[in-house]
Amino acid sequence: MPKRYPPEFRRKVLDLVAAGHRVAQVAADLDISEQAIYTWPHQELIDTGQLPGTTSTDNAELVAARRRIAELEAEVGVHRRAAELLKESSIPVQVGAAHGSAKRGREDDRPVGGVGEPTDRGPGPRRKRPTDVTGTS
Repeated sequence: MPKRYPPEFRRKVLDLVAAGHRVAQVAADLDISEQAIYTWPHQELIDTGQLPGTTSTDNAELVAARRRIAELEAEVGVHRRAAELLKESSIPVQVGAAHGSAKRGREDDRPVGGVGEPTDRGPGPRRKRPTDVTGTS
């Protein structure tokens, strides 16, 4: 990945080149590549709207968005794999009639009477409150 230079530094380098210094000499003095110096004016024209293209700000947003997409895709992959593993491990064990016990669940494979599960029995008997036991209201 290319080295990133702050905008102020790039502006000063471009000012040196505009003042008449040779690109090769400025690059050697500042220990940066000549190619970077040649591309900065072009990018500056794009950033100011004088040339069509992707601005530096838009490019930074695209890089961040691509990074986030990659993270989310990896997360989805983990969730899919976890779902596969849970699906494999949650296959119900059914005991045959030969062992003397009936199949658990209903014919439509819904559990019977678990916590929060509906049953066919209807509501239970009304419970008396402690005040009903003493006879006072």
